[in-house]
Amino acid sequence: MRARTRIAATVASMVGAVLLTACGGGDRPEQATTASEPKPTDVIRIGVAGPFTGSAAAFGEQIRMGAELARDQVNERGGVAGVSVEMVFEDDQGRDDQASIVATKLATDPMVSAVIGHFNSICSAAGKPVYKQMGVVEFSPGSTNVDICKGSEWTFRNLYHDDYQGQSLSRYISEVLGHKSAAIFYDNDDYGSGLKNAFVTDAARAGIEIIGEEAFQREATLDFSAAIDKFASQGPDVIFIAGLYNEAASIVKQAREKGVDTPFIGGDGLYSPDLIELGGEAVEGLLLTTPFIVHPDIGGPPAQSFRTAFNEKFDGEDPDTWAALTYDAANQLFDVIGRVGPDRTAIRDALAATTSIETAYLGVTGRTYFDENGDCLKPAYVAVVRDGEFAPAAEQIPAL
Repeated sequence: MRARTRIAATVASMVGAVLLTACGGGDRPEQATTASEPKPTDVIRIGVAGPFTGSAAAFGEQIRMGAELARDQVNERGGVAGVSVEMVFEDDQGRDDQASIVATKLATDPMVSAVIGHFNSICSAAGKPVYKQMGVVEFSPGSTNVDICKGSEWTFRNLYHDDYQGQSLSRYISEVLGHKSAAIFYDNDDYGSGLKNAFVTDAARAGIEIIGEEAFQREATLDFSAAIDKFASQGPDVIFIAGLYNEAASIVKQAREKGVDTPFIGGDGLYSPDLIELGGEAVEGLLLTTPFIVHPDIGGPPAQSFRTAFNEKFDGEDPDTWAALTYDAANQLFDVIGRVGPDRTAIRDALAATTSIETAYLGVTGRTYFDENGDCLKPAYVAVVRDGEFAPAAEQIPAL
């Protein structure tokens, strides 16, 4: 049987397989409410769920571009085993209620073989039970909350989780920067609180004193003056921000306007060109962790080729971490579908079998393989805002 015919036939039978497994126990789909069985098609459909509007829209735009580049490149090569790829983009707005709606829409479309998303941890968590129930892979290129992959064998991610990121941050602050005390601003959602908790836990081991914590609500908190004044009076060596770029830019700008010169460091939620656009000169010197940064010394020739192709397709726009991780997630799914077809369960089983360096998918962000929970550990890098751009920090996180 020719590859095109085989994959088309598998697509047509996919819904029936989902419905049959829906009555099973364990972690297989528990119930299915999909529409009528589709006819065979010459298209492989992948869902992409992210914050295409809202306060995290800058991340969503990079996710969209990374996915589109991967799609267009594979179709230019003739598709996956001769079958063209179509992507369906759905906006979760960075909100858990909207993520549940998006997850239901994608999971109940029997032609969707897998979903790349979500970005925000709160959205991946909201979608997880839906994808589990319907038996479709949720493959996140951005959610780092430690619990995202736990409790469902249908959820995977291709970046580290916050326990690892928190440990990396505390080690960098203590071992590289030599700081002994820190104050913390954190977004009071799954991502911000999860990263904050991971950092606090490892800070105790590293001998870093936490002199204060201040929670804020994303998109709601605009004035950080009182907390900045409090922290300034306490004199921490560093201020850590566990949140996203919008609020981070406001915090740093307000601090600098008050004459506070304490250094800032943040998690990967700060990694967006919009941090620099919004923060301007105030964010110069800010440090942050990231799963990936496009640089000749990090990622090698594959990352440089990716950057060149991205620049050419998007009028000189540079890819960020989230574009690169989305690009890798898409290409890893194409690789799997090329081997096992677009059947949802077959895709899940193939990803779950990728458990070692030897079986890992090698992409522009490194090697992706998974533990028993669907988690992936990749190195954390440190970037710095230098001359209005992100660059690798002079010193990186020491090897364990």
